[in-house]
Amino acid sequence: MNVEYINPFIEASQSVWTMMTGNKPVLGKVYLKNVPYHSEDIAVIVGLTGKIRGQVVISMNTNTALKVASSMMGGAMVAELDEMSKSAISELGNMIMGNTATILAGRGIGIEITPPSILIGEKMVITPANMKTICVPLLLEGDAPIEINVSLEE
Repeated sequence: MNVEYINPFIEASQSVWTMMTGNKPVLGKVYLKNVPYHSEDIAVIVGLTGKIRGQVVISMNTNTALKVASSMMGGAMVAELDEMSKSAISELGNMIMGNTATILAGRGIGIEITPPSILIGEKMVITPANMKTICVPLLLEGDAPIEINVSLEE
């Protein structure tokens, strides 16, 4: 997988997380993930088409999702993942991918993104078909890592 494709995901993820939550995430060690892989309780999935094709799964645990939703909703405490907080988490995924698409377009790589889908459940297993998956872990202060799993067709 071309590193030229992965760096915009890292750049956009860190920028959007910082802007929306006020916390700058620390980039963990980026690695190739074995497929199928396990996801945390919350997964936002966005598809990619165009010059590069695939999907991105943004995965986090429920506590982290609640904190992120709270930050995105002006700091109001969020105790459960209701429709409004799910919408906020989905929009965060949309913003990350929109920024990624803009960065890639600036480098001559045109992509389109699909609307985000949010999955909630325990012990989810993700199986991207015919794609390699690169995991970009972002570490937020005091929280479990948020994983940006980028699966692209070869």
